[in-house]
Amino acid sequence: MIWRLDRLGRSLGDLIELTNEPQSRSIDLESLTEKLDTGSPTGKLVFHVFAALAEFERNLIRERTLAGLKAARARGRQGGRPRKLQPKEQKTIRALLKTTEVSVQEIATRFGVSRSTLYRNKLT
Repeated sequence: MIWRLDRLGRSLGDLIELTNEPQSRSIDLESLTEKLDTGSPTGKLVFHVFAALAEFERNLIRERTLAGLKAARARGRQGGRPRKLQPKEQKTIRALLKTTEVSVQEIATRFGVSRSTLYRNKLT
């Protein structure tokens, strides 16, 4: 028993492969949302049609998402999380690290970042 077909597998091939093994042991698949049961020939047909439609829908969503990201980039939008440290701050941090007067923890505290951020950005 599953909630929705698209929750079971990513593609039509995945869905068929995942349902073949239980069916070989006389276990039928039942989808609660689509109200389908693969115990009958009609249920199997509907399963394959719904699985194909679910894969088609996922592909459409993926294409639209990629098109939206491309359009945003064309407008100058940049995705992802903003950088915690600006290039000028990174330069200052490198200079502070060359002197042994200030510890890595003090520098991290001063710039409002963790020590791991400094190490991850190869500032040390």
